[in-house]
Amino acid sequence: MLSFDQVSKTYGSYRALDQVSFQLQPGEIYGLLGPNGAGKTTIMNLICQLLEPDHGHITLNGQPLSTQTKQWLGMAPQENILYRSLTCEQNLNFFGKLYGLGPKLRQRRTRFCLQAVHLLDRAQDSVDTLSGGMQRRLNVAIALMHRPKLLILDEPTTGLDLETRQALWRLIQYLQGQGMTILLTTHLLEEAEHLCHRLGILQQGQLRYEGSLADLRALIPAQEILLLTTPAEQQAIARAQALGWQHRRYGQELAFWLPQALELREILPLLDAIPLESVRRQAIQLEHIYLEILNPPG
Repeated sequence: MLSFDQVSKTYGSYRALDQVSFQLQPGEIYGLLGPNGAGKTTIMNLICQLLEPDHGHITLNGQPLSTQTKQWLGMAPQENILYRSLTCEQNLNFFGKLYGLGPKLRQRRTRFCLQAVHLLDRAQDSVDTLSGGMQRRLNVAIALMHRPKLLILDEPTTGLDLETRQALWRLIQYLQGQGMTILLTTHLLEEAEHLCHRLGILQQGQLRYEGSLADLRALIPAQEILLLTTPAEQQAIARAQALGWQHRRYGQELAFWLPQALELREILPLLDAIPLESVRRQAIQLEHIYLEILNPPG
């Protein structure tokens, strides 16, 4: 559906993207992760043709980017593109005109999109009266008006409470279930873990790693992680090394990668004579993999 082939982009002496290659398969949710300045915004601007690459090739649905391919693209930016004094229906009608939809098709698509984002009962209400979560859903509805082949969602749930965030997750999964291809950027690793089929992790303009969550989990040679706090850290690290456990630090806790899952009653005797303030087991999560890729030891 979308293909980046050795794409580079510079701003003066600053290299925003450095030979980035990835592909989105039709009907998948692909997550782009990375810290601020990693290159995510540049990628979105290139897809939307707000920028042109210095090197490399970008295709959408097998064709080079052009005026035609713009019609296949829907974009829901991080900042809502809503006219607050207009109703939900009027907002969709306005953007439908910009997309070149005729009156009858606009009417049908407005109803369909409002129904898809569960705002049909608020069609005649002004944006000012909507909650933050409703406004985010309406922002997505605008991007759906012209039936895009690829939907880009830029930080779709930033600043939303948990209940509203999960409602948007269900909407994204519904759209993907209808066959839509989705490119998602997010700083919320839980969101990426919950929604995405594959992930690309960017750092300083380079794609550091790409793959499914299962592929990414394979990067950590452990079955689970042991987290503990102790005043005798060096003693604990020495014991872990003797046991063949790799160690990391996550915040105030020492983390040990366990090659096999163990119960606490099996772990505590192995740490005998080491004073422990807290100890807990944790499954390997995307945040651990993300930190390992962006901040490898040594």
